[in-house]
Amino acid sequence: MTQPILDYLLTRNSAPIPELKAPAPSDAEIATIIAAASRVPDHGKLEPWRFILYRGEARVEVGKKLVALAESREGPLSDVRRDQELARFSRAPLVIGVVSVPKAHPKIPEWEKFLSGGMAAMNLMIAANALGYGTNMISNWYSDVPEGRAILGLAPDERVIGFVHIGTFSGTAPERPRPNISTLYADYAGPWKARAD
Repeated sequence: MTQPILDYLLTRNSAPIPELKAPAPSDAEIATIIAAASRVPDHGKLEPWRFILYRGEARVEVGKKLVALAESREGPLSDVRRDQELARFSRAPLVIGVVSVPKAHPKIPEWEKFLSGGMAAMNLMIAANALGYGTNMISNWYSDVPEGRAILGLAPDERVIGFVHIGTFSGTAPERPRPNISTLYADYAGPWKARAD
């Protein structure tokens, strides 16, 4: 490990999605990003995740389908809401969906496999950042409904870990309040006991 890696991790933040512009990563860079994303803890070597690329005209088509789905669920949308749904996947030049893929195993719980996917998503973002791109990961309402997942290319038993928006970012990402790290850890003090508050 080198100090620049630690410096990056201590200052990492997300770029605003509307500010992620072309160019997007090239095909060779995408292959590198996915290779890095796959180098995560994966108990049982199950590869319980996969990646879907949304780029080019596909981003616009997804938006149209999300508008239709939202209208089928809620009725006519306002112009503002319609534009919001249309642009869900076209604000950045590349969106990579990180998908949790169930792989049955008698000794490995589902939550552990899902966490492996979360680590893959984080590695994916770090790799894209290392190549000079800005990133931001979201999920949103369509991740929680079967029809939305189907539109986005997921099988019925798959779940969304997140959609990583990637593009060229030339601004300064806004800093947000961070936790007081002294409250986040402590030495082990024995089995958990309810506090008498």
